Amino acid sequence: MNSDRQENGPAEMSEEPGIPNGAAAAAILSAGIGCFAVSLCGWLGDAVPALGHFFIFYRPTGPLSGVTTTGIIVWLLSWFVLSRAWRAENVAIGKINVIAFLFLGAGLLLSFPPIGDLLQGK
Repeated sequence: MNSDRQENGPAEMSEEPGIPNGAAAAAILSAGIGCFAVSLCGWLGDAVPALGHFFIFYRPTGPLSGVTTTGIIVWLLSWFVLSRAWRAENVAIGKINVIAFLFLGAGLLLSFPPIGDLLQGK
């Protein structure tokens, strides 16, 4: 065994500076943003009748077609913008994960009908 070599456990390992994690962080955060966008668009479509009519892209499905399409567009745009901004960066992936899960949790709560009705004052 070489005494000059240090053995790093999982808690002591650090990220290699040559491998940026920005693209992965962009994908994680944009997924959370997209989930929240779908719920927000759904809630807005329900709360504001004019937006509900705006979200009808395909009549047989009603506003759901526009809500999901808009959510996907927001997800892809946020992924594109963040990946371009962070492509060569090392970002704090732990913080990004927390923020992404907060977006996911907020989207989940907003899609739950009693929460949406409470926010609408129903």
